[in-house]
Amino acid sequence: MDTATHIAMGVAIGGLATLDPVVAETTVNTTSVFVAAVIGSQIPDIDTFLKLRNNAVYIRNHRGITHSIPAVLIWPIVVTALVGLFYPEANRLHLWLWSFLAVFLHVFVDIFNAYGTQALRPFSARWVAIGTINTFDPIIFGMHILGIVIWMFGAHPGYTFLIMYIIIIFYYLLRAIMQQTVRSAVLKTIGDAKEIIIAPTMNFNQWRLAVISDEYFYVGRAFKRSITIFDKFKRIPVPSTPIIEAAKKDPNISAFLSFSPIYRWEVGEFDHYYEVRFIDLRYRSNGHYPFVAIVQLNNDLEIIASYTGWIFSEEKLRKKLNIVIDQ
Repeated sequence: MDTATHIAMGVAIGGLATLDPVVAETTVNTTSVFVAAVIGSQIPDIDTFLKLRNNAVYIRNHRGITHSIPAVLIWPIVVTALVGLFYPEANRLHLWLWSFLAVFLHVFVDIFNAYGTQALRPFSARWVAIGTINTFDPIIFGMHILGIVIWMFGAHPGYTFLIMYIIIIFYYLLRAIMQQTVRSAVLKTIGDAKEIIIAPTMNFNQWRLAVISDEYFYVGRAFKRSITIFDKFKRIPVPSTPIIEAAKKDPNISAFLSFSPIYRWEVGEFDHYYEVRFIDLRYRSNGHYPFVAIVQLNNDLEIIASYTGWIFSEEKLRKKLNIVIDQ
């Protein structure tokens, strides 16, 4: 989920904790658990700072080890120790329990986004992305804000957020049913589909589609049960040519390939350099595929420039490559 929703979730968990008799019995316990819940709901995303290094490091590691099984167990201990320094009289056990819930829910809800997490590490490095809830879901965020407002007007926070989360559970089930309905519609449209990636959008009834068959990649949209295919690409395996193999050694390219499950590739040959481009097919927007990885190599197959990330115009991409060259 997005940062704003995670913060709102931390506030909600802090309010929900007032149902715990031990938390509710003292102001110190109530306040310390509230602080721990807000921090715990944010701390797995500490790897966002990796973006300050470069996109390749960020793409390869974001929602990786910080969202893993060991991290889910370690983060609550860190949060409890940190908050306990400022609230030495707080009940450590209940501080840890509510910190754990905040961290666990952060990782758990991220699994339902299209981006996903490596939540099964160290047992598996694969990305778990169920893709039923958009990274920012206005309904979920709005329900949290409504719950906070109701709390501010004097309602009991524990019961308020308990009811809210029960409603959200049913909302998640509804979204799962909607996604399965879209999947069935895709199979009727593309009978030989082998893999179907269905990603939510900000529009409640609209979904992004990327489909793999034996021979083609299909890119489209679903609105309720209506399927629209925008693009169809011949599925051509990436060849093991010297140019491709040299390009794969670049950190930007390797990070992209470690993350993207469905992409097409292009190789361009120019007077003084080669250009290799990998294009993720999951994020088509206004006829453009903004998530790419690109590398330029000279005639000796030495890397002279590369980039990976979100680019919404060819002009901006060229500027990014020029910046890399200048550096």
